[in-house]
Amino acid sequence: MNSKIASQDYLDYLLKGNRKNANQICNAYLNNSGTIKDLYELVMKPALYEVGNLWEQNKISVASEHLATAITEGILNTYYPYIIPEKYNGKKVVLACVNKEEHQVGIKMAADIFEMNHWESHFLGSGFPTSELIKYIKETQPNLIAISLSVYFNYIAFMQMIIDLKTAYPDIPIIAGGQAISHFADSSFDEWNDITFITDLNQLEDYIIQSK
Repeated sequence: MNSKIASQDYLDYLLKGNRKNANQICNAYLNNSGTIKDLYELVMKPALYEVGNLWEQNKISVASEHLATAITEGILNTYYPYIIPEKYNGKKVVLACVNKEEHQVGIKMAADIFEMNHWESHFLGSGFPTSELIKYIKETQPNLIAISLSVYFNYIAFMQMIIDLKTAYPDIPIIAGGQAISHFADSSFDEWNDITFITDLNQLEDYIIQSK
């Protein structure tokens, strides 16, 4: 199945709130030799980015945007048995959204990619205060921290979150991704050598493989 056609069909069903047909598109893509990573990157991600663009342009309602997100999260959960490895490799990652941000689908996809590569992922999702994130990192002692920024309006909160994390844990590398990352350049963090910007799931997997 052509990924562009599948993504457009998926977008159409998301905007109609049709979970059944959206799910069928995903299953058909996988049954035609598509991988879960490609499903996320080539089918779901472009559709969700377009949903986000339509919402920012006031072309769809908040309810429609939330429904599209809920449908996608529900579909992601059905792939759990195919994602969790039988054995972990000893590495851990803590994943969270920027404080007060509600969009967690992208970071959930990232958590799944880590799991498929035998990392133990601690997916905290959205609405997690930085102060609590810092406490949780102390408890779990991860090898890596992953932060998602989906909405550019949260850029200042994102910057403060990075500062707080690097102050508390200067030796733990951080990766950052999300739809809003494209709005600014890597030079924003030139003073920190161990913050890596991840633009897609293929780049994320390359990063994970190089981290072995």
